[in-house]
Amino acid sequence: MRWLIALLTTSALILGTLAGISAFRRYQTEERAVPRPFDPQWMRLSPLEVAELPVADRWDMPMGSEFGALTYNAQPFRITRHLGDDLNGIGGYNSDLGDPVYAAAMGKVVYHGVPGPGWGKVLLVAHRVRNTRGGFDVVQSMYAHLLSTDVKFGDLVQRGQIIGKVGTAEGKYLAHLHFEIRRGPYPNPSVGYADAPLNRESPESFVLKHRGAPPELLNEAPPITGQ
Repeated sequence: MRWLIALLTTSALILGTLAGISAFRRYQTEERAVPRPFDPQWMRLSPLEVAELPVADRWDMPMGSEFGALTYNAQPFRITRHLGDDLNGIGGYNSDLGDPVYAAAMGKVVYHGVPGPGWGKVLLVAHRVRNTRGGFDVVQSMYAHLLSTDVKFGDLVQRGQIIGKVGTAEGKYLAHLHFEIRRGPYPNPSVGYADAPLNRESPESFVLKHRGAPPELLNEAPPITGQ
């Protein structure tokens, strides 16, 4: 009788262990099957991705003319904690709805999407910009509240290329372009308002400072053209 009790006890333990292992494996499978939310704040361009970014030696304004003519800045950088410039057509209201938005400089699209309510369609374009140390810094230009986009993630864009159209953030605001300049290799849409400037700087000042080519490029010999 004792051996029968021992056998039954051992069998129960084995069956319980096998059931536990099966349940754990099923739990792991179900966990892997559930899509995890994407959090872009942990994204960072790799050294190779940075090295492949186009060098942006010349910059223009993203609306109106190259100098921003026919537009005005309705909410400049750091006014009411604003982290960018809100660019409008001179007609105000929704007169600029659907107007073209241009790439401010040569770069690569590193974010394309709708990051959250109030943003509308957003593009982040990354660039390499020469610094005073003889190297390059990563700078990103951001274009938000877009009605539509003309480029996709991973596209290389040229300065002055149409990349989207002025929108209203899906009806949340009157039509305008929220334009930012950011430092660093982090393609995270993040926030549009903050108590500190974070990694942003004045878009208008940055573009004016970088409108022309640096002196070393201005001294380059012109290319030889065929006859």
